[in-house]
Amino acid sequence: MKKIAVASDQGMVTEHFGHCENFIIFDTENEQIIKQEILANPGHKPGFLPNFLADYGVDLIISGGMGGGAIDIFNERNVEVLVGAKGSAEEVVEAYLQGALESTGSACREHLYHDDCEK
Repeated sequence: MKKIAVASDQGMVTEHFGHCENFIIFDTENEQIIKQEILANPGHKPGFLPNFLADYGVDLIISGGMGGGAIDIFNERNVEVLVGAKGSAEEVVEAYLQGALESTGSACREHLYHDDCEK
């Protein structure tokens, strides 16, 4: 089983990982979604969310954009990071499970919520 978290706002992948309203957690098995739940974002504090999600058992995090510090912590905790995703959280997870979703690999360079992420 693989546990996939998607940083989301109203069911859509968010551009700003730390400022999302929630994480949709998908439990997957044999390339199928078997369960999903919504986990409210407990708050943006540097370094907190990657450890929070890793402690929750997440194997993969999907987001539109993410800062390099968060990516480093996820990597240290053996959580795969996929950034550059757009669209419905469920559709993005289904695309990932079918092997049709790849990370852009770009990290956000600015941590101000209203700034654009480097694409």
